[in-house]
Amino acid sequence: MWFANNCENSAKHRLRRWLLSALLVSALFIPVHAALAQAPSAESLLATRETLLASLGHNQFARPIHLESSDNGKGLKGDVYAEINFPFAAVSKALDEPADWCDIMLAHLNTKQCHVTQDKTGSALLLRMVRKFDHPIEQAIDLNLRYRVAAATPEYLQVELESPQGPFGTSNYHILLQATALAGGRSFLHFSYAYDSTSLTRLVSQTYLATFGRGKVGFTIVGQRADGSPDYIGGMRGLVERNAMRYFLAVEAYLGALGVAPAEQFEKRLDNWFSAIERFPRQLHDVERERYLEVKRADRQRRLSAS
Repeated sequence: MWFANNCENSAKHRLRRWLLSALLVSALFIPVHAALAQAPSAESLLATRETLLASLGHNQFARPIHLESSDNGKGLKGDVYAEINFPFAAVSKALDEPADWCDIMLAHLNTKQCHVTQDKTGSALLLRMVRKFDHPIEQAIDLNLRYRVAAATPEYLQVELESPQGPFGTSNYHILLQATALAGGRSFLHFSYAYDSTSLTRLVSQTYLATFGRGKVGFTIVGQRADGSPDYIGGMRGLVERNAMRYFLAVEAYLGALGVAPAEQFEKRLDNWFSAIERFPRQLHDVERERYLEVKRADRQRRLSAS
């Protein structure tokens, strides 16, 4: 009996040691950004920046931007980290109200309408989105994003927009913005865009990517082409990288328009956003400037008429 108990205790001891070792080894492979996200703060965001300094200083964007994406077979996620030339106080003031986010979201070609709703649980953004920018509003599908300011201090801002259901069969939308101050009147910003997709929506997306979207790529460099030019990631990760970048540039375009008179800010936002995406034509060019302006002005007129 003693021998059996001793063997059992010894086996349990070895099992505990093995489990502890496995947990320690696993912890080494948790991405630093995931670990830091568990305790969001100015300090954790700046710690993330420290890990990205090499990428921020030298990349394909020719400015301090780092983009990464993931696809786990169920969910897609794109993260943009950037140093921006706006003081944190101005960033925080400009991005902590849901109406501001409607103006940001409307820059995207596929967003036709946006308005803020209120109920006893708080605020939400009701977006009306189409598959293709020139489709009529009657073909739009709603995306109701619950809006929450998770943190707003003199050093740190965190805004989250979430929806359990998304358009075109997607679900678990999560948009996250974090910002903190840098020296010299600048800010460090993290924009995250994520959602889940079903096997059907993936099939539809992959069909699009194999036909009308053939040749569409993201920003991550996965190799070098025969002519020496970068070979960019394609497929579903390319898709989520393009949208994450579009929304990040919409945030920056919104901030950049605040310096002009209120009556001029709408046109300035459009000009800022289109000029920004045209710096990456390989990934983001979808329509000519005049056509984009025509569509967005019509979207705004519809919004004003409905108010």
